[in-house]
Amino acid sequence: MAYTLEQFSADCHRLLAAEPGPEGRKKICALVRKACADPEFVRQYLPENGPERKILYEDPELGFCILGHVYQGAKESQPHDHGPTWAIYGQAFGETIMTEYECLARASADRLGKARPVRDYKLRPGDAYVYNEGDLHSPRRDGATRLIRIEGKNVETIKRYPYQRVTDAPAAAQ
Repeated sequence: MAYTLEQFSADCHRLLAAEPGPEGRKKICALVRKACADPEFVRQYLPENGPERKILYEDPELGFCILGHVYQGAKESQPHDHGPTWAIYGQAFGETIMTEYECLARASADRLGKARPVRDYKLRPGDAYVYNEGDLHSPRRDGATRLIRIEGKNVETIKRYPYQRVTDAPAAAQ
């Protein structure tokens, strides 16, 4: 039997209500992997012609969101964090190259942040990763991808500041 959005969101709620911090998020990662590996879940909630960003579920009590992302073609994003919240990326189709960064200077309303790349890795179907508050990362794709992403809060409702990728700067105080 296929994993349903109702089961997935209820399981996420139960785990986050019991453990809202990083340990609970690691448990949510296992649920994201399960959903990404379920062909019926992917077919229903991440259709090939779906939108780039769609909120599938927003928890009225805890505020987390489950999103479906369907991307066509190549694209690379700048380094970013999720402001005062966290995110979990789960790869359902295609491949994403994720880069993690060392923060050289935190971004603010008055200042462009600076970040140095430290590690690249591939997200393949069934992979999921947690990015806690302040974790800097950037996805890159060379073709079509489909992802499940969970945001601790809907990032469209919070202020975030941009970062610049820097490859030759010395480490600075945050």
